[in-house]
Amino acid sequence: MTKTITDCRLLAITATLLLAACTVGPDYHRPASIVPSGFKEAKGWAQAQPRDHEIPDQWWRLFDDPFLNGLEQQVTVSNQAIAQAEAQYRQAQALAQNASAAYLPTVNASASANRFKAASGQNLVVSGVRNLFGGALSVAWEPDLWGRVRRQTEASTSTAQANAATLQALKLSTQATLAQDYFQLRATDAQIKLLDDTVTAYEKTLKIIQNRYNAGVTGKADVVQAQAQLEATRAQAINLGVQRAQLEHAIALLVGKTPAQLNISVTALNAWVPAIPLDIPSQLLERRPDIAAAERLAAAANAQIGVAQAAFYPRLNLAASDGTQANNLANLFTTAANYWALGPAALALPLFDGGSRNAQLAAARDNFDATVAAYRQTVLTGFQEVEDYLAALRLLEQETGVLDKAVISARKSVELNTNQYQAGTVSYLNVMTAQTTALANEQNAVVLQGQRLTAAVQLIKALGGGWEAKDLPAKDKAGGDMKWSRFLPVPVR
Repeated sequence: MTKTITDCRLLAITATLLLAACTVGPDYHRPASIVPSGFKEAKGWAQAQPRDHEIPDQWWRLFDDPFLNGLEQQVTVSNQAIAQAEAQYRQAQALAQNASAAYLPTVNASASANRFKAASGQNLVVSGVRNLFGGALSVAWEPDLWGRVRRQTEASTSTAQANAATLQALKLSTQATLAQDYFQLRATDAQIKLLDDTVTAYEKTLKIIQNRYNAGVTGKADVVQAQAQLEATRAQAINLGVQRAQLEHAIALLVGKTPAQLNISVTALNAWVPAIPLDIPSQLLERRPDIAAAERLAAAANAQIGVAQAAFYPRLNLAASDGTQANNLANLFTTAANYWALGPAALALPLFDGGSRNAQLAAARDNFDATVAAYRQTVLTGFQEVEDYLAALRLLEQETGVLDKAVISARKSVELNTNQYQAGTVSYLNVMTAQTTALANEQNAVVLQGQRLTAAVQLIKALGGGWEAKDLPAKDKAGGDMKWSRFLPVPVR
């Protein structure tokens, strides 16, 4: 038995040393992509002072909103979509470990029991009914002659890294969606407050007009117009309540709760657009997890070409076994007869398969081309998104300056027309027109502030949200920790 195991070790070591450098298939190189020298829309972009070169991991803290901070902390803990992605990442890790298991031999133990009677009429030393018990230990191994296992392990490792990046991309997307919903909810709160204040003002105006009508100073038409304006404004406030409820429900889903479990009290919109650090475009490739995921999928597809090419080469299978036999179970491990076998050693060379291997190789190459195109498209999309939100923030800021002036002018117009109406020089229609314009401008100002906050969140997301490619697990760690329990011959969890 000892001699057998020694022979197996020598054969395995010799084969590995002679053929370790033989790995078929193309070596992977990161696909080239178009990277501009600068962002087109970054002209005049104000950097953070003192300038931070990186967006922090908890990027939402830039907005300095404690309630938002608390909600964001719950996302990675309770969100079910993220829990699903985490399970898929663990699955990819297990598959990477499964691929690397092919480097090692398989060992099987067997036991047998046989009771039989020899055929009559034969010249046998022992006649009659006989018992035969046996036990054996067998070892089988297929040396990785052409790198098939190495390429498969490389593919599984890259896929696990892609799953890790996809998990981070989902976390970032979910966090950004939560922040956008939250700021839209706060903007809705501000609009509701504006409408409620306007309703209060309109009620006072209606009372004044009613008194003037009772005194015979004004006509019934002014009263009806004021009532219509008041009720229309109340209706707007109620309609915004529907939108607010839906936003609150959406936030509850993002933090892994039912709508009944989350109540967000109404408060003012106090957040402002923070200073957002902006790196050079080439850094974007290292910041966005979706780009990292696409690049790792290209690496996995490249390795699958090597797996497909290895199928054209011979496969060597080595085996050895050692066992005992006895006609009595009690003697199986004492005086039983011992036997061993070195082999069979089989070398198989596929000759004809109807074109299956060539089809699989062509499919692997085409799949690699597709993943490269997907990677380049993801890079281009990343640059587009950054440019979109840089332009949005710049133009929305300009619009805010203009709209602030419009709000001031509209308020002045209301004041002047109200005074003229009370003096009897203009009709109430002039007052209504001025009030409607003022309300619309103030509503637009609130909506615009919400849009600026949303655009800031989208820009942070487009820049990667504080993530870096170096945060991906290294190749030797992509499969996760190899626990000793994985080698047990029983299922473990």
